[in-house]
Amino acid sequence: MEIPAELIDKYDVAVPRYTSYPTVPLWENDLDEHSWKNNVQKAYREFGDSEGISLYIHLPYCDSLCTYCGCNKHITKNHDKEIPYLEALRREWDMYLEMLPSRPKLAAIHLGGGTPTFFSAENLQSLIQYILDSSSVLSQAKFSFEGHPNNTTLEHLLALKEVGFTRVSYGVQDLDHKVQKAIHRIQPISKVEEATYHAQLAGFQQINYDLIYGLPHQTEETILNTMEEIRRLMPSRIAFYSYAHVPSVFQAQKSFEQYLPKKAEKRNLYETGKAKLTSIGYEEIGMDHFALPGDELLEAKQTGRLHRNFMGYTDFSSHILIGLGSSAISDVHYAYAQNTKDIELYKEQVNLRHFSHSKGHNMTLEDIKTRKTIMDLICTGTTDETNVVWRRENMKLLNDLQEDGLITMRNNEITVTPLGTAFIRNICSAFDHRMKNKQSQTFVFSKAI
Repeated sequence: MEIPAELIDKYDVAVPRYTSYPTVPLWENDLDEHSWKNNVQKAYREFGDSEGISLYIHLPYCDSLCTYCGCNKHITKNHDKEIPYLEALRREWDMYLEMLPSRPKLAAIHLGGGTPTFFSAENLQSLIQYILDSSSVLSQAKFSFEGHPNNTTLEHLLALKEVGFTRVSYGVQDLDHKVQKAIHRIQPISKVEEATYHAQLAGFQQINYDLIYGLPHQTEETILNTMEEIRRLMPSRIAFYSYAHVPSVFQAQKSFEQYLPKKAEKRNLYETGKAKLTSIGYEEIGMDHFALPGDELLEAKQTGRLHRNFMGYTDFSSHILIGLGSSAISDVHYAYAQNTKDIELYKEQVNLRHFSHSKGHNMTLEDIKTRKTIMDLICTGTTDETNVVWRRENMKLLNDLQEDGLITMRNNEITVTPLGTAFIRNICSAFDHRMKNKQSQTFVFSKAI
């Protein structure tokens, strides 16, 4: 779809990605350890038995810096750091076990980073086994991890498969050498092929690739070349993320700033990639995912069961997401909490049997209602007007969006149009009352396009 340049100019503004509402910079930080415990227990009583809990485990170490990366990471080649960090994760998990009224049911585990495969296969398996020994695993539980094609070994894959992992997401990003050199992430296609083959050998049911558009030196030609390799390997699912340029926070991004595609040029990269992916059998999901027919995420989209949280799009509801590790974010429906990004402080506080929260937020009833509106739009493309928290500024923004052909409002429903899917973050921001209430403050978000 060709998107009018004037709309791109109008809506290419800094807005959140809405993996949560409110977004982290807009949290009230009104959460102490006692209220966190109460919120966890309240959510567990309401959802723990029927849904179970999901775990996100942050493993922050990387052995080299990828200059595009906006994740919380620590660069080191010292693998002696593995054991002390894993011991802290076990202690943090023990603290949650102590506050829960019964043995938790595990619905999902996701290992993110950093680079999870910085850690040895043996150490990763030992950590997961520790968690499994104190939990009950639901029959449809989903265990996944993020892998770097350069250092995810067959041993890693076999070890994680033995403790229930069935999905790996490889950070491919781009397969053009000039692009890889600019972002300091050299990984030849042979390493991606090898990592994919090893995952197949180990029996992984889902092999996913993460790609990024908007990187330095990318052109429509380089995107098509990358997609041609994708056609040859055919992973079951692809995330095609927009590069988030926030050099005020991640200073290494300044190194290639002059080579970045912008505005319409950047959006055309996505449209080029999307056209190629759909031509070879993938279907678009949400604002940045693609999957082959039969994939669980695609089936969730088709049946209205698509969800979104800090891990991105999921095919299951997760009212209780516990984050373990430095910088990890927890979402227990009634409150959010984020651990400190300082790894040494995280270990110190957890070893003293205190949660290491540096940020938090108690949800109001209005927050809960607005979150539903935003998540409905970003997952299904429609929301019921009766669920919306209406303000006068809502009406003006929504009228503008409707006049620009990005939404329709009829029959008590607000619906995102095909054109509007390119601007879904802008549409969601029209309902973001907390951001509107604090317009005088400066928040650091990447641009929408």
